[in-house]
Amino acid sequence: MRTTFDFAPLFRSSVGFDRLLDALETTSRFNTAQSWPPYDIVKAAEDSYRITVAVAGFNDAEVSITQERNNLIVAGQKAEGDEFEYLHRGIPAARFERRFELADHVQVEEASLRDGLLTISLKREIPEAMKPRQIKIASDAPVERKQLQSSKAAEKVAETTSEPVAA
Repeated sequence: MRTTFDFAPLFRSSVGFDRLLDALETTSRFNTAQSWPPYDIVKAAEDSYRITVAVAGFNDAEVSITQERNNLIVAGQKAEGDEFEYLHRGIPAARFERRFELADHVQVEEASLRDGLLTISLKREIPEAMKPRQIKIASDAPVERKQLQSSKAAEKVAETTSEPVAA
């Protein structure tokens, strides 16, 4: 049994969330048959994440990691030309591709392959221009007082200069 959700009401009542709603729609259509290679996603800190993909039997030359905008693509393909005749092949060597949807401003920091586990470290780095900032509110009252004080001072100067000078 497959359950699908109708996101049309959300499209009608939201502005600027197109990518998010498209991602939800894509996820709802995700084919669960693809379960290899297995992976974990861990939130390591407030803005740090880690994806670990089990790629047993693959070396670093046979695995590629590509970031295209907000998509992270992990792909693997075994080199051609096995020199062995396998009696049983229990370690999968099939070509694979895993896609991960990344949030805005999430970038790959580093990747490493050790003991059959590919670990990808991610970090969200919000640009300075996008960070919240405090806006100072200017008040008109002090400006008017300064103008009033300046005009009163000007009047006093005018009064002193217009008086006749005694000889």
